[in-house]
Amino acid sequence: MVERISLSRKLFLAGAYGLLALLSLLCMMPIIHILAVSFSGSAPATAGLIKFWPVQFTLSSYEYVMNKPEFFRAFGVSVQRIGLGVTLNIFLAVIIAYPLSKEITVFRARTLYTWIFVFTMLFSGGLIPTFLTIKATGLLDTIWALVLPGAVPIFLVILLLNFFRGIPRELEEAAFMDGAGHWTTLWRIFVPLSLPSLATITLFSTVNHWNAWFDGFIYMNRPEHMPLQTYLRSVVIDRDTTLQNLPELQEVTDRTSIAAQVFLGSLPILLVYPFLQRFFIKGMVLGSVKG
Repeated sequence: MVERISLSRKLFLAGAYGLLALLSLLCMMPIIHILAVSFSGSAPATAGLIKFWPVQFTLSSYEYVMNKPEFFRAFGVSVQRIGLGVTLNIFLAVIIAYPLSKEITVFRARTLYTWIFVFTMLFSGGLIPTFLTIKATGLLDTIWALVLPGAVPIFLVILLLNFFRGIPRELEEAAFMDGAGHWTTLWRIFVPLSLPSLATITLFSTVNHWNAWFDGFIYMNRPEHMPLQTYLRSVVIDRDTTLQNLPELQEVTDRTSIAAQVFLGSLPILLVYPFLQRFFIKGMVLGSVKG
């Protein structure tokens, strides 16, 4: 039997889809504008004639960026940061969420430790004490200054522990009866069953590390150690000072070169997100409440 959809329901769905399409378009407009500027000539870009379509189409800005070692050096720092930071975030989130997901009869101090972690999420030591700690431990101007201060992502821990609480206790009890310990149970049962939530927190962690710029601005003394977003911040604020000779100025301006670098800097996240989107939605739903 086919269910008939009423007129009011159709109007509601049409309005909802229209609103979502409009919001999506508004979110895409800045990216489209940046992309149009990056593919445009220097004269229309300087005159501000570009909206959402390139004027005097050219690849000169991207050719200029491809020959710019500073951009790729900063890009490499960000890739290294993601490799270390995301791995550390996921590992610590898993081993912290597992004991906190236990019943209070198994882990009596569970509630106390949970509130301690939540407190650290709401309150921090402040910028100056954190900077002094990084300096005193010898991490200043190293990749570890970008990774270790945020090694324990409390929000991701909360998402993961709620998902762990939804896993049937019978599976854990069966593993214990077969002689498995907590470590084996965690990595052989809990982690394989938690792939949607793990994909979600991986996406969160990746975006957080990739978009972070302030810690690189504070903790890095040498430009070659700055991550990509910190480098792009300096390019946008201080302008591109490497455009000095006349032939380059005829083809590329600081505005088109900045647009090309900003778009290339956002491209990895735009490419990764679609592959993790289905896991992201499922993991958010399953990890938000106890199943």
